[in-house]
Amino acid sequence: MIKENLLKLFADSFKQNWDYAAFTDYPENTTLRYSQVATEIARLHILFELNGISEGDKIALIGKNSANWCIIYLATITYGAVIVPVLHEFNPSDIMYIIEHSDSTHAFADMAIWNKLENKKHNLLKSVFSINDFSLLYSQSQVLAYANCENIFAEKFPNGFQKSDIKYLQRDNSCLVSLNYTSGTTGYSKGVMLSGNALAGNITFGIETQILQPKYKLVAFLPFAHSYGCAFDFLTATVVGCNIFIITKIPTPQLLLEAFEFVHPNVVFSVPMIIEKIYQKKIFPTISKPIFKILFSIPLINSILKNKIRKSLTGAFGGNIFQVIIGGAAMNAEVEDFFLKIHFPMTIGYGMTECAPLISYTVFSEFVPTSCGKILPKMEVKIIDKNPETGNGEVCVRGENLMLGYYKNKQATDESIDNEGWFHTGDLGTVSEDGTIFLRGRSKTMILNSNGQNIYPEEIEAKLSLMPYVSECLIVKRGKKLVALIFPDYEELTERYIDKDMLNVLMEINRIELNTQVAKYEQIAYLEIRENEFEKTPKKSIKRFLYK
Repeated sequence: MIKENLLKLFADSFKQNWDYAAFTDYPENTTLRYSQVATEIARLHILFELNGISEGDKIALIGKNSANWCIIYLATITYGAVIVPVLHEFNPSDIMYIIEHSDSTHAFADMAIWNKLENKKHNLLKSVFSINDFSLLYSQSQVLAYANCENIFAEKFPNGFQKSDIKYLQRDNSCLVSLNYTSGTTGYSKGVMLSGNALAGNITFGIETQILQPKYKLVAFLPFAHSYGCAFDFLTATVVGCNIFIITKIPTPQLLLEAFEFVHPNVVFSVPMIIEKIYQKKIFPTISKPIFKILFSIPLINSILKNKIRKSLTGAFGGNIFQVIIGGAAMNAEVEDFFLKIHFPMTIGYGMTECAPLISYTVFSEFVPTSCGKILPKMEVKIIDKNPETGNGEVCVRGENLMLGYYKNKQATDESIDNEGWFHTGDLGTVSEDGTIFLRGRSKTMILNSNGQNIYPEEIEAKLSLMPYVSECLIVKRGKKLVALIFPDYEELTERYIDKDMLNVLMEINRIELNTQVAKYEQIAYLEIRENEFEKTPKKSIKRFLYK
């Protein structure tokens, strides 16, 4: 069992890192030290108490990443309430559904988001406060605002807030701490109940394996409302004593490059899409030229070119990275192979919201190509319903990081967690003797053709996505035929003055080339070109169920 109490981990960190920089909003470049964060948490605790918030009450948190977002999250869990992080990109109807389904009685929201929600029904909400300045945005009755706390705070801490004043609730790790609503690729949102044990399991693993170390600098651009970014860019980094530079605006490639150059981060947590875009835009157009294919075939020049590309990539990430950790979705096999061949310090982990999120990980120096790391020490893994020919079967896991279940959804909980405590992930793959996991695809996305062959659409999409002018793609089955849905790179098309007729020709060339690279039963019958991007989950995976 996890011995480290979740709330004590944060209390100890604030005391140990009191004078060190904690959260920096970027590009505003405003910084709060750990002492200031602890002080703001104490003020919010007074606000909670004045407004009758009790242990176990649900508080929704709706907004973009910011230092204040982090403070509200930490104030909620250290008070004993349950945090309900809601991705700001959800549409208003989905946000209100989550607020109502989670039984949230209070909320913190970005002003712009709240303005879109104001006309919606919110019978349960007693009050809504601004993320930006904690001011009162809405109340059902007389509610005391943040400004009312100052006099009480001054009386309670006449000498100012000190390290010795940090006394958080003694709450067992088995208690519910966070209620995270998934937005998956194959279905609708479910409320994942995460205990202090699950969060502490991820944090302590990050400490024990030194994924993060004290005084590290991070550029946090993954949404904190999603479990991956929350667990490592925020929670683990805070416990360890890092300075987290929080991207408060849309993380465009240009903004990220500027942030990396300014911060010089030690570790970067990313989703595959970021790395794949770098490869697709910056690397592939060059290395695919005939002259470079020839140069790569010459051993000495091959080594020089690889070193030059690796040095350039490391510099793009700020020049000080120990490793880039990829998670959240499957990595394109060709991209992964190239980055590993040039010895770029990259590793790929595996996780799910239901495991808060980490399931497997290996440091880049020990990473096994095509895998997603080794099962965590506090977790177990097994494969069921194996295909006798391939050995692939469904990946099942259990252990410290596993959720308590789905909120108010016993049926879904019973369907995913069996009587022995094994969580059925829905992912297909194999496991080596040492616990290294190799994923093949999702059981719900696998396509069975009329001849009984298993088709993994992700593998075909990986090849198609690297072809000219393809920004995003999805392989679906229409009748007995496979069809490719494509969202082209319209920005590049415009730059090259390529019109619609020429686009159709280029995409047909892509289809013909793709069919030479896949098995006969995987061949694409025709293409459908989309004008709009696919709708995505918080980790930027396409919501497949919308396009069947």
